[in-house]
Amino acid sequence: MSDQVFDVAIIGSGPGGYRAAVLAALRGLKAAIIERATWGGTCLNRGCVPKKAWYQSARLIAGKHQLAERGLRGDLVPDLAQAWRDQRRIVETVRASYIDYLERLGVRAYSGSARLCAPGEIEIDGCERLRAANVVVATGSVPVIPPAIPLHPGRVLTTDELFDHPPPRGKRIAVVGSGVIGTEMAFILVMLGLEVVWLTHAEALSRTRYSAPALTALRTALRDHGIAARTGNRPIGSVVESDGVLLSLRGGGEEKVDWVLVAAGRSPCTSGIALDAAGVACDEEGYIRVDDYQRTSVDGVYAIGDCTNRSMTSNHALAEASVAIANIVAPGSARRGAAPIPQVVYSALELARVGLSEDEAEAAGREVATGFAALETSPAALALGDRRGFARLVADAESGEFLGAEAVGIYAGEWIHLMSAYAGKPDALAQLAALRYNHPSLAEEILNATETLAARWGLGGRVFGYPRE
Repeated sequence: MSDQVFDVAIIGSGPGGYRAAVLAALRGLKAAIIERATWGGTCLNRGCVPKKAWYQSARLIAGKHQLAERGLRGDLVPDLAQAWRDQRRIVETVRASYIDYLERLGVRAYSGSARLCAPGEIEIDGCERLRAANVVVATGSVPVIPPAIPLHPGRVLTTDELFDHPPPRGKRIAVVGSGVIGTEMAFILVMLGLEVVWLTHAEALSRTRYSAPALTALRTALRDHGIAARTGNRPIGSVVESDGVLLSLRGGGEEKVDWVLVAAGRSPCTSGIALDAAGVACDEEGYIRVDDYQRTSVDGVYAIGDCTNRSMTSNHALAEASVAIANIVAPGSARRGAAPIPQVVYSALELARVGLSEDEAEAAGREVATGFAALETSPAALALGDRRGFARLVADAESGEFLGAEAVGIYAGEWIHLMSAYAGKPDALAQLAALRYNHPSLAEEILNATETLAARWGLGGRVFGYPRE
């Protein structure tokens, strides 16, 4: 048994685990963090960070047809091999900074596989043990591999392998999956010079919470680049051959490609850490059960991120880390869901949302009021060369309560934060209307949408302070 005793030990160093360790240290707790693979987890090494680097390149290439009219001569030629090297440079830079910050905060880092022997007792690689008054499980998720398309080195891979190793040879590939990862990578890889056959069961993002106008705008933008999901064509079999992969499709046909990127979703990574030995309960799908305070079924054991949340975004993991550490410091002081968490898709058009959609609000029995402002005439969007998209607000027509919002268009993942900051506050619309905005800016469309909503639904008294008609 190690003589090291900690206030909190975190299993997993992805965004949730990292933030939990940082917050614990900043609040004066003695913290340890354990990682069995690469420090930084999926998000840093083979997810959000490298994808964002590739998306920036893809976005620039997608807009190259505008270069001449903007007074720029020449062409942009994609180089996937160099793009891969660049994302590795970015990942390694962030990882080094990440490790350095943990060291400077005094967080004790352990490399190895953790096993929760009992509440407050962790074994590392079967030998070293440590004790902690509190444990935060942040073990993330792993890609789902359909039995019909087993992984094969250099031929059938997930984004894990794509970002960890140089891309395979070959230009004609298949992307399998209609979720966020499939929708993002289909666009990114086409822009980076590959011929993509996008094979799906359903339309892109059909299981997400985005509105029909947002999805229509995205699918139109994808089609403008010659990208469309071949629905009803999910692979039901695969044969790896010397020169590629032969896929058998549900629609009855076949498709021969050089390699396949599988984006069929993710599942919680909760095996191998002996949760049952400590009495930590999981549901039938393997997700750790938690309450609104991120507490598991065992006192002193918390869980955050993909291993417990079906939304499976880093945004949720980061927010849940704050809740868990707050409750370790001051039990009962923070609740999950107290503030809506934004979600973003980076594809041919950025989609961002927070709070309730119009359909969800109606299903909850609300009388829905909406405010809309298109980017089509936005001075900022025109100057940036991309006027596709809109800001859309959802409110309660009676109370004026701000329920949710969507941002669609260039940099939507950035200006959604302004709406996110006010979502759930009783006077949110009044605060949005009272803000002073930079001009020209994309965020101004939030003000336009707010004013439109107030005027259309007779909410001027609640938003601007004058008597309601």
